[in-house]
This record gives sequence, C-alpha cells and structure tokens, in this order.
Amino acid sequence: MNNSLLNRTPSKQAITAILMFLFPFLSLVTPFGVGLCSFLFLIAGVFVLRDGNSALRRHWPSLRWVILPFLLNFLFVLGCYLLRDHALGAVEKPVRMLLAVSALALVLAAKPDRKALWWGVIGGAAGALLLVGYQRVFLDMDRPGGLLNAITFGDIALSLALLALAATVDVRAHRQVVWPALGAVAGLVASIMTGTRGGWLGLALAALVFVAYGHVLRSWRSRVMVVSSFALVVATYFIPATGVQERVHQGVAEATVWFDGGSAFSNVGTRLELWKAAATMIEEAPLLGRGEADYLQALKEMVAAGQLDPVVLTLPHFHNESLQALVTGGVVGFAIWAGMMLAPFMFFAHALRERKASAQEFALALAGILLVTGYVGFGLTEVIFWSIKGSLFYALMVFLLMGLYLNAKESHLQGH
Repeated sequence: MNNSLLNRTPSKQAITAILMFLFPFLSLVTPFGVGLCSFLFLIAGVFVLRDGNSALRRHWPSLRWVILPFLLNFLFVLGCYLLRDHALGAVEKPVRMLLAVSALALVLAAKPDRKALWWGVIGGAAGALLLVGYQRVFLDMDRPGGLLNAITFGDIALSLALLALAATVDVRAHRQVVWPALGAVAGLVASIMTGTRGGWLGLALAALVFVAYGHVLRSWRSRVMVVSSFALVVATYFIPATGVQERVHQGVAEATVWFDGGSAFSNVGTRLELWKAAATMIEEAPLLGRGEADYLQALKEMVAAGQLDPVVLTLPHFHNESLQALVTGGVVGFAIWAGMMLAPFMFFAHALRERKASAQEFALALAGILLVTGYVGFGLTEVIFWSIKGSLFYALMVFLLMGLYLNAKESHLQGH
C-alpha cells in the first residue's frame, strides 16, 4: 500500500535505523533483545517485501553464496528432524538464522544510515560493561555473565568491541573517534571481566586480520586505537586484580593434569575428555553423524565402559564448534557449518581488497571479517551456536553488515 508507514521512504529509513540500533544495544543487557529484534526485522521486511525482493535480486550474484549455507543448514537439520526423530525445537535455530536474511532485504530496500548500527554497538558494549561491572564489583561474582552464561556473554561483548574498532575507520571528524574507541574498550573490558578464555582465541585471530588488512586503517588515530586495544588486553595479564594471569596458569595446569592421566574434573580437562570422545564418535559415523540424542547415549555407554570420566555427562555439548558439527552431522554437517563461516569471510575479504573503496565500505567489510574470525576463534573452545542468542547475533550481524556494505558501495559508485 502506498500509504503504508514503511512505504514512505523517510519513515522506512528511520524505522530500519532504529531496529539496527536496538539490535546490538539490547543484545546483552536484556534477555529478549536479540530475539525480539529478529522478529521485528522479519515483520518490517514483510512491509517492504516487493522492494526487498527486488534489491536481493539485484545483488544476487554476490549474495547467493552467503545465503546458500544458511539455507542448507535449515534443510539439513529439518531432514535430521524428520529421519532421526529429533525434537522439533532443533529446527528453531537454523530457520531463524535463515530468516535473518529479512534484515538484509530490509536494509537494501530502506537504505538506512549505517551510523545507527555503530551507535548501537557502542551503546551495547557500554551497557555490557556496566552490567558485568556491577555484578563483579557490587555482587562479588567471580565469573559474571549478565543475563547469560559468562562464556557467551564474554564472546558477544568481545564481538561488540571488534565491531567498534572497525567503526573507527568510518569516522571523519578526528574528535568523534573517541566514541567507537570507548565502545571498543568497554567491550574488551566487559569480556575480560567474565573470565572467558575462549574469547582470547577470537582476539588472536582478529589480530591476524589487522596484520593482513592493516592498510584499511587509513587514519593514524585508528591505528593507535587498534594497537592500544590489543596492548590493553596484553597488559591485563600483568595485573593480578584482573584474574587473567590466574586463568591462564589454571588452564595450563588443568591441561597438564589431564595429559598426565589425572582427573578430568576441570574446565580444560572436561573439554579434552569430550574431544577424545568426539574423535571416536566421528570415526564411527563420519558421513552424517549421529545426532544429539544418539551421541548423548553413546557418551553414557562410554562412561559405563570406563572409557570416559563421568564428568563429560555434566556438559550439554562438546565445547568445540567444528567437533560438534562433525559428531552431530558428520562431514556434511561440518561442511555446512564451515560454509556459514567461510562464505561471509570470503564476501568481506573480497570487499577489503577493493582498492578504490570508500572509508565506509572498508569499515563495514572490516567489521564483517572481524565478526566471522571472532566466531571461529570462539568456536575452538565453545559451541556458541548452541544458544539462540549466539546464533542469531551472528546471522543478523552478518546480513546487516552485508546490506550496509552493498548500500555504501552502490552509493560510492553512483557518486562517481
């Protein structure tokens, strides 16, 4: 309808911008933020269905290979549900991740101001720091995690920090760089406060990204900000009050005990015990895996046979994203999961190689590649896709950044 609120361009842009702001802003400070925003993106996308479909078709050659793994993920899990008698709830995550494409279509159709997302990221990181800071200082919680578990909270907080770092590339006025800089610091400190160690691996991969694509940091202020952020993380190791040094030494000690044949009753020991079990299960069902119900039963049988420590039955998954995919879906499931990582990575990596791209394009592409590499790093010691929030945050942010990048590229080409 021509008189529809969303079909009037200013309102369409404003509503989309508000949703883009609320998504990262509410992601960690509310229990419903990510899920609510995913539904709102979907509903808003219905009102611009014609324009959204037209935009998707226009950009389809560059979008199809990114959307395809999300579609295959849904179809594969649906097939497993039908053939393996899984609970219907198993289909929820893949279908909602696929429907996150609605955010991409909405952004392409409405062409909102990308700064709304940046401000949402900055605000979300600041809110995350206030929340876990309160829990750590006033409630004396050793591993604060806001309204989530400490690991998922810390990983998403670190993702917000990396996105804020990318936003420094998109700042024209020198004085304004302080806001994304503060967002980056807030997200980093919030992640450190949770005590999660898996985030450090994501940060290490992010450092490699900056080494490989350092040319996108055209401003010396951006370079200083990036170096300072990583220096801050390194410095926390030498400050006993942060607990980082203790966590590092604890991890090394727990791994040593397990390799020496000792108890697996520790965070690292339990993970290593689970990974040993995963290797056996992958060998037994390499092509299509065995599904969640079957692998839990297999774990119980291995414990009963004395092959595994009973501690493995206290955790719901294998604490490694790729092993989880291989055990539950075999080589096929792993290929689909890898596609959801690799396809966005290639999309954003190709964008970063564009020599004549604008600062806005560089910032959005850098944000995308940092998000993907961060999630790959998190997945080395955690199954962040296990939770709805972790899954939807990734899918929505990937598609939002893709849409904003394509808008910026289109605007840049039209400006010439």
